[in-house]
Amino acid sequence: MAISGVQAGAADSKGEVFETDLPARLDRLPWGRFHTLLVFALGITWLLDGLEVTLAGSVSGALKDSPVLHLTNADIGLAGGAYICGAALGAVGSIVLLDAPWVGADMGWRLCFGIGAVLGLIILLMRLWLPESPRWLLIHGQGEEARVIVEGIEERLRRQGHDLSAPTGPPLRLHARDHTPLKEIFHTLFNTYRRRALVGLTLLTAQAFFYNAIFFTYALVLTEFYQVPSASIGWYVLPLALGNFCGPLLLGRLFDVVGRRVMISLTYAVSGVLLTISGYLFQQGVLDVTQQAIAWMIIFFFASAAASSAYLTVAETFPLEIRALAIAVFYAFGTALGGIVGPTLFGQLIDTHERGPVFFGYLIGAALMVLAAVVQAIWGVASEGKSLEEVARPLSQAHD
Repeated sequence: MAISGVQAGAADSKGEVFETDLPARLDRLPWGRFHTLLVFALGITWLLDGLEVTLAGSVSGALKDSPVLHLTNADIGLAGGAYICGAALGAVGSIVLLDAPWVGADMGWRLCFGIGAVLGLIILLMRLWLPESPRWLLIHGQGEEARVIVEGIEERLRRQGHDLSAPTGPPLRLHARDHTPLKEIFHTLFNTYRRRALVGLTLLTAQAFFYNAIFFTYALVLTEFYQVPSASIGWYVLPLALGNFCGPLLLGRLFDVVGRRVMISLTYAVSGVLLTISGYLFQQGVLDVTQQAIAWMIIFFFASAAASSAYLTVAETFPLEIRALAIAVFYAFGTALGGIVGPTLFGQLIDTHERGPVFFGYLIGAALMVLAAVVQAIWGVASEGKSLEEVARPLSQAHD
């Protein structure tokens, strides 16, 4: 007998089997204010992530010009790599704080990094408004709390005028557990789902190299090859921020309509091809600084959607119990392989003061993006239109 979506008592006993329809009830919910709040909270978190990269790129010119630090391009590239171990806000902040009449470059770059602390406090406050994941609560033996959360979301939607349909499909049969053994985690990641692990690692590594290498050293390219004053870098970062924002916003729906495998492969491949073309034009000295900014805006229109899809892929293609851990593991490996190496390498290339070596760095980034597109096209998972349990069977799911 099931009571309010969870078999009575069983979900609160570790190891016992219980039935629940709570995941199906969550999946059939229409879009409401709760979902908007959730997206907004996630957006603030992503804003902080983007802020770090954008600020580091925007103020790198000021760091190099600092009379105190005496940093070279190679030093800044290395610092960018260490910084890994928003977007528009970072650019605007740098414009104000690096402007001589307001603060000045040498003090301004220090204050820029304080913006992140303010966003961190906002994230902390918003976390108080959002409930824990009902799916996570279920598998950790807290079925009653999961039921209360789901019913609360349903009630809010009904008050907003939504008619809720009945959940479809049979209820899930799960084992309650308080943790997932480390042995099972590694077996799942690198044995059961090794192809998915390869896809996730490739996608995250490529986008980490692409994003961090280019963003962290963008200001160095502008100051070194286009003689843009460090206080004006933010104006040229804004078009990149615009492309970053519009890409996922306008292309996001296609990942469900056209399909994950096709769209992820396409956005990665297009980003790589455009980077090659833009890099060649840069190497030939064809583009002026405005044209270069426009080229980067177009590239990151696709690259931003590609990078976002990498996190989406890892988040939804592994079992619920290890989904967050999978993101952490592959992000760490991807960042170590691409995010740290990229800025360090580009700093060295820019320090040659020649366009040819920098173009070679762009070719490496483009090749990684195209490789990731091929890997995704071959082994990517078509998860659109499916529940999380369909895409990856929960490790705690009881065998019928």
